Parts: sequence; structure tokens; C-alpha cells
Amino acid sequence: MVKIHELLDGANTEEARLMQHFAERAGGFRPSAVRDVFEVAMRPGMISLAGGNPDLNLLPLEELGERASRIIIEEGLEVLQYGSGAGLEPLADLICTLMKTEGASPKVSDIQITAGSQMGLDLVTKLFVNPQDVILAEGPTYTGALGVFEGYQADVRQIDVDENGLDPHNVKEMVQTIRAEGKDIKFLYTIPNFQNPTGVSLSEERRQELTRVCRELDILIVEDNPYGQLSFDGTRRPCLYSYDPENVLYLGSFSKVFSPGVRVGWMVAPERIRKFLQIAAEAVTICPSVLSQRLVLSFMSDGLWEEHTRKTASLYQQRCEAVLNACEKYMPEGTRWSTPSGGFFTWLTLPENSPWKDTTDALAPAIDNGVVFVPGAAFYETVDGKNPGANQLRIAFSSVEPAVLEEGVRRLAEVLNR
Repeated sequence: MVKIHELLDGANTEEARLMQHFAERAGGFRPSAVRDVFEVAMRPGMISLAGGNPDLNLLPLEELGERASRIIIEEGLEVLQYGSGAGLEPLADLICTLMKTEGASPKVSDIQITAGSQMGLDLVTKLFVNPQDVILAEGPTYTGALGVFEGYQADVRQIDVDENGLDPHNVKEMVQTIRAEGKDIKFLYTIPNFQNPTGVSLSEERRQELTRVCRELDILIVEDNPYGQLSFDGTRRPCLYSYDPENVLYLGSFSKVFSPGVRVGWMVAPERIRKFLQIAAEAVTICPSVLSQRLVLSFMSDGLWEEHTRKTASLYQQRCEAVLNACEKYMPEGTRWSTPSGGFFTWLTLPENSPWKDTTDALAPAIDNGVVFVPGAAFYETVDGKNPGANQLRIAFSSVEPAVLEEGVRRLAEVLNR
């Protein structure tokens, strides 16, 4: 956690005058590693392996435009007005139907619509976590989650993932260690499907065991599932919520399967908790965008989304294969990478003899060579001055054509081979 006096370093007199009034938690908000390189990625000729953006080229834009126009013309007085703090009930009903494909059966009263799942992360952390409470997370994990947790001054403890995701035995051991310190653990945060940043998925055996262990230890699970509908083979894995709906808070999003620009996601929680989430959400946004919800509802309810999801998942599979083939062709000998079966990402670990002990140091030379990526350190907490992800990096393949991906990997490997 950065202290306020560290934030003041390098500030001019007027900036320092204002910044000295910051709350202590201000030092915990970390910039997004992807946003840090966003403008670099926009440079002409630059190949971006950094941003986990959905490819929107397959969206039926003309039809969506007609739908949006019709919605405003016919329902403008409703969709341009304030709405329910919980969100549109027909959209919540459709979400219940969608989640049946993941083995879950929530009620409409369990659904809280949010401005993307990032808002859901903020709400659950705000409601449950006091400063220095422990949050368990995967190692590595989504950098945006770390930003939220640190902003609320949580003590984040990460548990390594392997090719089958989190090992419930390791979770149990970590819980015992932390409780021996006398600290309070508020929840376990996990991305079970095509995890960001590694692309790995939690095995079905571990899903059942993890929910059992967390229930037994009285550890709440926060399940983040933005990629679950994007399986390359069309398989929809059972969500953790389906195993224990009373002990799992589920975060979903339309950002990856439809559009991040509409900013529509949802949370599923037992109704009593869901009402507190609504109160906390209303304190920030008053209500989710009615127009955005209505557009999502129109796209989803007419069955367009299922065809669109199949097409985009097939597209991402081709791009994933292009990256994996390029890694095999160009990466330094001894480099390891994950083999995702869905989602947007693969995760590279450099060999022990690599001259690059920290991939952050390779970022500037890579940019000079026309390619940008996200270093592994962004997805970990630093522990005792060391970052477990120093020799790792993430490649995002979702928004780049296969031939360009191959060239991007080649450019990156050229740097890593130096």
C-alpha cells in the first residue's frame, strides 16, 4: 500500500496542497496495466497483445442500430428515465434462463444488475471488507480486481493456480495459516472459466471440492465469470454458484459476449444480501442505464446472442491456435505457456536461464520492436519485495487477426531471445 507522503513525491506545490487531503486508501488504487499501455497500442504499426477486448466486428451493427432507434422511438419515455435500482425485471428473468446453461437456477429476486462486473467487484468489497481484512485470490489474478481490493485496503493473499486452476487443498492450508495469524478472511475471489490472465479453467472435480471446502471453513466465494459462455467447443461448465448458491456470490457480464460499451453486468446473491448490494449500488449510480439494459435485452431475448456467441468463440479459437503455434515456432527454448479451451488469454513463463528476470524490463524494447504486452507482475501482489510473476507475461488474442498475432509473437520472441 502506497502511503500519502509517497504520492506527494514529485508533485508541484498546488498538486501537493490538494493531494494532502487524500484519504489513506488513495494510495491503494493501482493503475490498470492494460490502460497503461492503451495509447501505445494505438500507435500506427503497433501490434497489441495486451488488451482483452472482444472483437465487435461480428456484431450486426445495422440491426442493432434499428433496434436502438425503435426502442427510443417506442419506449423513449421509459428507457431515458430513471429506473429500478435492481435493474429491469425482464432482463433479470432472461439472466436466470442464461444461467441454466451453467447448471444454476437463481430467482429474479436474486439478480442485481450492475454497470459491468467490475462494479460488482467494487460493491462486494465495499460491503464485506474492512481495512486489513484478508481476501484470498488466485495467483495470478485479474489486475482490475487487485486494484479494487487494494483501494479498500484489503490484505490480498494469493494462492497459485496450476493447469487445473485452484487446488482446494492449498486453499485450506492458506486459510489455516491466516487464521493462525488472528486475521479475518472475508472471501475467496476466483475466475473459474478461462481465467484472466492464465486462460486455465477449474476442473469439475475441483469445483465441487472447492465449494465444499469453503462452505466447511465458512469462506464466502466470489465467482467472476465473464468468459464462461466463450468455450471453444461450446461446452458450458457448471458454475460454482450451482453447487452452493447460499455461499457463492456470482458476477456475470455482457461485456465479453455482447458489448463492453453498454456497461451491463449482473450479480447473483441470496435475496437478503442482494438487497444490500442494491442499496450500495444506488449510492453510486442511482440505477443502471435503462437504455443499455433494454438494448441488451433486445439482443439477448431474440436469440441473436447464441449465434453471435458461437461465431465469436470460433473466431477466438482460431486466434488462440495462431498464438500457440507462433509460440511453438518462435519463443525461446524452455518457455512454457497455457493451452486455453476458451476465453481471451494465454500465459507465458520464461525459462529459468532467460536473461529477462523481469518481463517488465522487456516491455520498452518490445514496444520499440512494434509489439506491446502485459508483464506478469501486474497480476500479482508483491510479497517481501519480490513479485512471483516477474518471469511471466500475458498474451491476449481476442481482437487481433491470426496473421497479425503470429507477427506480434515473432516480434516479442525476438526481444525475449536477445
